[in-house]
Parts: sequence; C-alpha cells; structure tokens
Amino acid sequence: MGAPADSIQASADPPGWYHPGRAGSLQLGPKLLGAFGELHPAVIEALDARPPLAGFEVFLDAMPGPRLGRAKPPVHLSVFQPIERDFAFVIDRDLPAESLLRAARGVDRKLVSEIRLFDVYEGAELPDGKKSLAITVVLQPQERTLTDAEIEGFSKRLITQVEKATGGQLRG
Repeated sequence: MGAPADSIQASADPPGWYHPGRAGSLQLGPKLLGAFGELHPAVIEALDARPPLAGFEVFLDAMPGPRLGRAKPPVHLSVFQPIERDFAFVIDRDLPAESLLRAARGVDRKLVSEIRLFDVYEGAELPDGKKSLAITVVLQPQERTLTDAEIEGFSKRLITQVEKATGGQLRG
C-alpha cells in the first residue's frame, strides 16, 4: 500500500476501544496506519458478545500510497550463497523489538537482505525485567563469496551496534 515496511513502528497504545495490554497499533511517524487486538471488555459487553473478541482496522487514508517517479532498482539475483546467522540479545523487557531490529538493519544495508525476529523469551534463566530477542540475519553477497573474516567482522559490527542502541547484551 506504499508504506515503507522497515519504517513502520509497532506500539502498545491502540485506540480506547481495544483492550489495554492486549492490543497494539502500527504507525508511520505520527500517522496511525492501523490497530489490532482484543476489544475492550466494555465494547464486548455493548455488543452483547462473548469474550474474547479480536479485531483490526487499517486506515487507508493514512497510507502514503505509491511514489510515482521513483522506480525501485531492479532486483539482482546473486549467484553467491546467502549466509544466515542467528543472534540473541538480552534487553530490557519494556524495550520494543522494533528498536533492536532497527539497530540491526542499519549495520550494512547493501549486504543484509533480510532481518527477522524469530523468538522472544522471558524465563527464569534471565534477570528480572529482561527478555531475550533472537533474530536471523541473512547476508547476500553480490560480488564475491565472503571470507570467514568478513563474516566475523560483520557479526562484531552488528553486535556492537545493537548493544549500543539497545543497552542489551549478546546472550551467551
């Protein structure tokens, strides 16, 4: 719908007709793009419905729409094998996962083809007030196969960037 997916922020402050703590919203800067989650108990009662009841909404008028005159560069398929690396960081429980993802995306935009969150862990092995977020980073070299030293160098830069931006630590 024209919104740059990497710039969309998720937050836990949806409109009042959603259940606090069980819903969220998606924003692009100050614009509210959508909301989702369980409906507020008072709304469910007014509808004479049985809980839980979930919903979502998308605000089409808030979508930026396609950008005309700015074509995306063609996708270049690489003959080189992509490299996947997993990293897990222990961060403050209240820190949104998006903060960690944004920090990781900024390390090397030409080399990184994808970063995705695959696990959120909050358990007894972690200190109080902490959670572990695990991400997969896919490196896609375009010009040549990466050496072990280059992969290790990228990994160190990513760890440093994420730790600096989030205050977290690489999980051992």
